Amino acid sequence: MSSPSTADQVRSEVSAWLAEAWDPDIGLLDWRERLVASGWAVPSWSSEWYGRGLPAWADTVVATELRAAGAVGPPLGSGMNLAAPTLATHASDELKRRVLRPTLTGELTWCQLFSEPTAGSDLAGLKATAVLDGDEWIVNGQKVWNTSAHHADFGMLVARTDWDVPKHQGISYFVLPMNQPGVEVRPIRQMNGYASFSEVFLTDAQIPASNQVGDLGEGWRIARTTLAHERSFATMRRPQFGRDGLPQGRVISEAAAEADEYFSTYVWYPQRAGRADLAIERARTLGVADRPIVRQAIADLISFVRVNEWTAARARAARLLGRPPGAEGSLGKLAASEVARRAANVHTLIGGAGGMITDAGRPHDTTIAEVLVSTVAQSIAGGTDEIQRNIIGENVLGLPREPGADRDRPFRDVVRDG
Repeated sequence: MSSPSTADQVRSEVSAWLAEAWDPDIGLLDWRERLVASGWAVPSWSSEWYGRGLPAWADTVVATELRAAGAVGPPLGSGMNLAAPTLATHASDELKRRVLRPTLTGELTWCQLFSEPTAGSDLAGLKATAVLDGDEWIVNGQKVWNTSAHHADFGMLVARTDWDVPKHQGISYFVLPMNQPGVEVRPIRQMNGYASFSEVFLTDAQIPASNQVGDLGEGWRIARTTLAHERSFATMRRPQFGRDGLPQGRVISEAAAEADEYFSTYVWYPQRAGRADLAIERARTLGVADRPIVRQAIADLISFVRVNEWTAARARAARLLGRPPGAEGSLGKLAASEVARRAANVHTLIGGAGGMITDAGRPHDTTIAEVLVSTVAQSIAGGTDEIQRNIIGENVLGLPREPGADRDRPFRDVVRDG
């Protein structure tokens, strides 16, 4: 049977399949095994790798039909959204056969091991090393800001494998088994009280040679694929499971429990984004909505939010046309940082010093206090504002690359911190 060529045809086929296959009374893993086997979990992937070889827009069409039927989609998290698309593009067939399917079913969980204490924005300046010893890579170093590292099965790791070439050329990409001696995970307590991130210490940690992704020295190029997906992944929202009037069943309850656990890590992320949606309500509640300066500040904030929703829509449209994540993700990321800053300033204008108070009896006050100490993270996570401006300048505006004294020198000869 030929592949459907229009959205209506895709919608019709997946709807017919769901009518036969969807069973809310089976287990979540059993359902996802069925979904992956059908090719509807990742319809834009090739049929060889669990997809149907459809255009990128089919992913959105199928996800919409799954929700309409009250069915559950693929798993949440960095495994599905970062590791899987990166590995599908760059990994060897042998590695893909081992890890892709259990990642799509949710059996394997992942974390990202990129940033280091002295290599955050300058990620290519990383110093964690991987040295080949027989058929294993031996890894030493430290990673930081690693979300969910404490319960991940695998880590997406970039490490230095060659010190005698320029920094971007000496990095390789690996799949690191997390549950082994030599991998120590320590939580980081944030100033907003949460501990969503960890630091990971690697001491003679072992990676099978077959877990290398791509060729030696290609790690920077592969990491950019992961980072491009990360900028889109940052806007993910909690899915709604089931539908009113339809049976809920075991698979729905298990998916909801999975989502509760996953999003407990990100419970403060709406505050990190600034909570512009609360500005009008808080101004009215505190009796300052009629003040001209407050009204003007709120109008400016909401206008900026609406304008930048168009940028996000353009990025989604590009993905639907089959284009890989690109510089529009940096535009959206930079805009999100500005929204967060403006929102924090507006909340400060509305609430004054009272915005710093946390009172369990007044949930909104606690939320605003979280906003004021969380928004600074928005301009750091997923690549700092400065990095996004470089990407936009070079790839959108066509400006010359930023000068770098270390760009063409062997990394061994570059002056480094630490």
